[in-house]
Amino acid sequence: MAWTETSSPNFTARHADSHEDDLRGVLELLEETRERLGNAFPALPENVTVVVHDSRLELELAQPFLPLMRRITTPAARRYLTGWAGRGALHVLAPRLLAERAANVEGSREMLLLTPAALYCQLVVAASNPAFPPPWNPRSTIRGARWAWLVAGAAQWFSGQTAHARPAIARRLREGSPPDFPPRLRDAVLLGGTVVDLVAREEGELAAVKLACGLPAGGPRQALVEVFKGRALTHSEGTWRAHLARIAGQ
Repeated sequence: MAWTETSSPNFTARHADSHEDDLRGVLELLEETRERLGNAFPALPENVTVVVHDSRLELELAQPFLPLMRRITTPAARRYLTGWAGRGALHVLAPRLLAERAANVEGSREMLLLTPAALYCQLVVAASNPAFPPPWNPRSTIRGARWAWLVAGAAQWFSGQTAHARPAIARRLREGSPPDFPPRLRDAVLLGGTVVDLVAREEGELAAVKLACGLPAGGPRQALVEVFKGRALTHSEGTWRAHLARIAGQ
């Protein structure tokens, strides 16, 4: 496929000619997200390339980890795995294809169209916390899997996706066993944002930023004890499960 480039002050999009009109909206979304996050995070990635793919197959050939992640992710969240963040680059489906993947429920289309913003948020978190991928290497991948609820959750919450996730979360709570706290890898894409949302509600947005930018030696469970000011993990878990139920309308 022949690629065309469209640029904004901080992003360069590579795409097919047929997506040029849609790309203006994507670049505006990314510029707005960058400006907003620049007021909260200590570092922002520079010269980010946005590769807009014309089909799911094309995206998966370019980013072969994505099909694997989709297989191990809970069914309620799989349709929202429509892109990948690499070092200095975002790979995502074209806006038209994102919209076509939406379920016939409130918020699904909005979540999907915010995918470029969520991927960029992941790059912002990695720029502010180099322990997180990208870049993807054996060490960062293992660490990223252990902290997937925070990597994906921060990206979801700071991009605005969590506000539209109610139907998907309700489906997840109806299917399978109750999720772990913090969520395991299979639930990270969908439920990680609810943990960050709870932190922001109880402790403020700056606490959510601090959580994303630092990794306590004690691991994820210790991080959650610290961010909630020493509250026992079992009590935070109960509060989170009640928060999930409220979001899902149960």
